[in-house]
Amino acid sequence: MSEKRQDSLSVAQQVDHLEDKLLHCREALEDIDFKLRREDLTLKRRESLEKQKSLLAMQAEAYEKELKILHQENRKIVALSAAVVLLVVVIYTCWTM
Repeated sequence: MSEKRQDSLSVAQQVDHLEDKLLHCREALEDIDFKLRREDLTLKRRESLEKQKSLLAMQAEAYEKELKILHQENRKIVALSAAVVLLVVVIYTCWTM
């Protein structure tokens, strides 16, 4: 996804999108694992699947790291929102007294 498009998405939308990518990546890893365990493969095909598995594992790890960062960012936004709401409540309470 381009950097410009990511900026236009909310953090929650980015998290959802990334979780979908991670899910597809994990499903592909499971498929490859199944093929490696259950099928009789040629050496060339086995090496190809091992390479794909390695690439998918690295991609899944990158998605997990990015998800962790997005979750931290989301926590900061929620904390800031709660602080603003609390401030509005305090101002309203002071104003109406």
